[in-house]
Amino acid sequence: MFDTVFIVLGFIGLIWGADKFMFGASALARNLGVSPLMIGLTIVAFGTSAPEIFSSAVSALNNKPELAIGNALGSNLFNVGVALGVAAIISPLKPPDSLIDKEIPALLLVTLVTGALMFDLYMGFFDAAILIGITAFFGYRLFRQRVRTGAVPEIADSELAAANNLQAVAYLFLGLALLILSAMALVEAATSIAERLNVSAAIIGLTIVALGTSLPELALSVTCVLKGHHDLAIGNIVGSNILNLLAVLPFPGLFSAGPIESSLLNRDYVMVLLLTVLLAFFCYRGIKQHKMIGRLSGFIFLLIYCSWFTLMLVQI
Repeated sequence: MFDTVFIVLGFIGLIWGADKFMFGASALARNLGVSPLMIGLTIVAFGTSAPEIFSSAVSALNNKPELAIGNALGSNLFNVGVALGVAAIISPLKPPDSLIDKEIPALLLVTLVTGALMFDLYMGFFDAAILIGITAFFGYRLFRQRVRTGAVPEIADSELAAANNLQAVAYLFLGLALLILSAMALVEAATSIAERLNVSAAIIGLTIVALGTSLPELALSVTCVLKGHHDLAIGNIVGSNILNLLAVLPFPGLFSAGPIESSLLNRDYVMVLLLTVLLAFFCYRGIKQHKMIGRLSGFIFLLIYCSWFTLMLVQI
């Protein structure tokens, strides 16, 4: 009972802490004259993936690398299978044209590289270095592309402008403290439940932790669909899945290098790859043939996720 309470509180703390951290950092950057471009490329991007990043970092530091890897893979499965699936069931989605030129190829590349790195069933420093290098390369390309086109993310001005430097710093440190403490509580409680149920940390990472840290993506996708912002709903999922692999998976290699369970590759990664390829196909068909990612596609995503979840439970 106490572990369950700590997990719920950990999820709430991660989501709320990420929001406060992002607000404080954005307000401080604005007050110091940092451009909205840099705020969008760094602080906002980090804030949306902070729950996965911090929980995985703490897992790796606690010598639970499979909890971190399970979190990354499970979050990607949940994002496409449930978040995007539910969004498409609520309302058919029209994928933005830019997806097939930039984001979808990037997601496919990152997913294939991740599979290649996991193929030897070992996650080490070399694997982490490759993922960090790809992250730096994509960040540089994104920065150069935004500078050339002059595209600048929109940042809400009213609330940010009302916060002075002292308030911004207070929100920054409050959010950071909440992220760290919530991640520690979540990992400890999840590990305790895994031990009591006699299941591996990877299973807990794939299910409980992945579901909790992916709730913001689900909420955002549904909200975007209800408001008619289809491009944001799909872009949120694609961007989040890229960051999950690039910014979450390096932690096990850096802080807790070692072998990983074969099921993480043979079962879980294979399903991540299947859903990623299927998402790329639906987006490509939707753009080239002017079709929507309809309710049938949403049911297919959801069915694949439920099939994977059932298979995982049977194999426990």
